[in-house]
Amino acid sequence: MAFVKVLKTAAYFKRFQVAKRRRREGKTDYYARRKMVRQDKNKFNNRKYRFVVRFTNKRCICQCAYATLRGDVVVAAAASNELSAFGITVGHKNYAAAYATGLLLARRVLKKFDLDEKFKGKEEIDGEEYHVEDEENEQRPFKCILDVGLRRTCVGHRMWGALKGAVDGGLHIPHSTKNFPGFKPAEEKGQEGEYDAEAHKDRIFGNHVKEYMEMLQEEDPTKYEAHFSKFIAEGIDAEKMEDMYTEAHEKIRADPTGEPAEKKDITYERDDDTVKASDGTEHVRSNKITLTQRKEKVAAKIAAAQAKMMEE
Repeated sequence: MAFVKVLKTAAYFKRFQVAKRRRREGKTDYYARRKMVRQDKNKFNNRKYRFVVRFTNKRCICQCAYATLRGDVVVAAAASNELSAFGITVGHKNYAAAYATGLLLARRVLKKFDLDEKFKGKEEIDGEEYHVEDEENEQRPFKCILDVGLRRTCVGHRMWGALKGAVDGGLHIPHSTKNFPGFKPAEEKGQEGEYDAEAHKDRIFGNHVKEYMEMLQEEDPTKYEAHFSKFIAEGIDAEKMEDMYTEAHEKIRADPTGEPAEKKDITYERDDDTVKASDGTEHVRSNKITLTQRKEKVAAKIAAAQAKMMEE
């Protein structure tokens, strides 16, 4: 028999340390989190705010949060599905929607701290580089650090749209234009890269979606109707795209709180396992049974199965 080297000995398992739960689940990059959360001792537990950007299959979520020993505390939040109240009823996960969500969060955060009148941000959206800290103000701007989670920070990603929206909204988030759409890196060492603000502006106003809509409309109308069915249902075509986003930006700046959803006065009546609602819908909901009833039910099923087997 060949010699087998024991790699994991008792000493190994004695010293084994289980990784944090969110690391085991692959949800948190703790190396990055420690860098963002760690605060200098001479700042006496001052809050260190993070601009958190996350994307799901259907929407973009932005939050302003700070860390405590008990967990993260969210100061304000905005999600792209809330943009429906501001006129953007469809396309809640593209670059333009991410920009509008970032802008919405920035205005909400500043309004919460009564800074919305002092820091207006950039009201003319042209895609140019903007830093609120460069403006002359008596008070320092509200500072956040970008938190992108596990996403790759590749050039032109939607997360930069949310960042640009928040920066134009008046938040101070340290950044450069190197990852924005329209940036071209230097061809030779020592040269500076080029940033095309117009290309970025086109993304902010959804012109890339507009061009794709027009192309499909001409080349493949069937595919256009399938891909943009929700746009068609809302009566939004390629020509209305830019106006939709422009109006939404103005509404967000005017009042970022949004209209509260109307409460539906629906009453429910239960009839055994059926629940009938006042709006005419019905739902099946099982009644709660006791342990004795549950045991009797199982015994009855077993007896029925045994009877069936005896017959066969």
